[in-house]
Amino acid sequence: MKNFTLGAFMCLLLSINVFAQDSSSVFATMDSHDAIASQERYPDDIQILEVRNNQSAVLLSNGVAEQIRENVQLHGSGYIFKATEELAIAALNIPVRRPVNLEYSITEDGFVNECLDLVNPENIESDILDLQGYGTRYHTKPQARQAVLDQQAKWDAMIAASGRTDVHTRIYEHDNTPMPSVILTMDGANNPDEYVIIGGHIDSTSWDKDDAPGADDNASGIASLNEMVRVLLLKEFVPNRTIEVMAFAAEEIGLVGSAEIAEHYADNNIDVAAYVQFDMTGYKGSAEDVYIMTDYYNSDSLNNYLAALMDHYNTSGDHAFTYGYSECGYGCSDHASWASNGYDAAMPFEAAIDEDNPNIHSPYDTYSFFGTPEHATKFTKLGLQFLIEAAKPQVLGINESAEMTVDIFVAKKTLNYSLKNLHSPLKEITVYNASGQVLANERVESEMGLMDLKNYSSGFYIAKFVLENGQVLSSKLILN
Repeated sequence: MKNFTLGAFMCLLLSINVFAQDSSSVFATMDSHDAIASQERYPDDIQILEVRNNQSAVLLSNGVAEQIRENVQLHGSGYIFKATEELAIAALNIPVRRPVNLEYSITEDGFVNECLDLVNPENIESDILDLQGYGTRYHTKPQARQAVLDQQAKWDAMIAASGRTDVHTRIYEHDNTPMPSVILTMDGANNPDEYVIIGGHIDSTSWDKDDAPGADDNASGIASLNEMVRVLLLKEFVPNRTIEVMAFAAEEIGLVGSAEIAEHYADNNIDVAAYVQFDMTGYKGSAEDVYIMTDYYNSDSLNNYLAALMDHYNTSGDHAFTYGYSECGYGCSDHASWASNGYDAAMPFEAAIDEDNPNIHSPYDTYSFFGTPEHATKFTKLGLQFLIEAAKPQVLGINESAEMTVDIFVAKKTLNYSLKNLHSPLKEITVYNASGQVLANERVESEMGLMDLKNYSSGFYIAKFVLENGQVLSSKLILN
């Protein structure tokens, strides 16, 4: 996203001889057009190893790799780090798309809107300032590791306050950076082997590695994630699918942390239904509020789902905001790591590319530049909508709960129900047909009552009893 200035160009000329003498180097992949242009600029510091599918495997000197990062025209590092030449060349193959077990449905209006009402911008502001306060989170600095450990402690404190035993965190140590990542897991109650994942990178960068506050890039994204976690725990949300929230190491040097994690998940055949990246949410630089990236690494199906969620929840009222589309370039953030392993991935972004925060990757990326958490709040709401609708609330079958019981019978196409020993008050009843289509939905105030189904034809149906804490008890019924 950085343009070359005269001063920067002179620095490059003065530095090339130094870079050429630097024997250390990195393997990577790049857009082929960018690789050729970079090789023309630094003929002694870039070797193009192989070209395939409009991508190039390259060998870069460390110095030129840094110059590419600092002067990339679009968001991101401009290349994707690979540990070996073999991995760089293998990455040129088009990944095989993995099966997706996600129905892309929108059914949880009541619970979603209750969660949106709880989003607190002050929490987001506080978290941005906390991360900015490290001074730098450059991946080799001790502050970077400390920021990750403190992030884990923040999540652990939230979990402890909630009393949940099905939510936990872990540190993920990496091979190619001393900085770890941290992962929060909310176990799925019914389909724990299906994962819905969101994330963002917690490292920062600048031309002065000791002065890299990274308030927007990407303290803002991490702060948005933190508020999603807080609200879900406060509402006692128990997901059907497993939810994971990830704060990645070393994105700024070529997606190092997320690449290792995504590859590990792929190698172990972990079923990731969808991945959504939150990288820079704080600065409103464009006419619309949220911009969905549409280039190589972004799933059309997942992009359409995010747009449908915003069309459904954010067109009017207190939670209204707008969206548009843009392109961020080659491997521009951690979602590319998931897409490269065949998973559906997407990235909603703070602005159209070239209109995003001009101070990133510099000592001037501070909170005072945008000075309000309101823009990041919109991304928190989008993330909550996505997590609740994609993971869905826990479904408790009648025989799956020894304490809670549901007695129902149908007479003259009227559903008679009585619920006992509930862990939370009953909120609403929804009736689905065999295809999963919602036929009836009623809010209720009592654990026993009647529901009129006379307008529906004879056949097999499912009644779901939704509790205030988001849990769902289900029961089959037949209309004669």
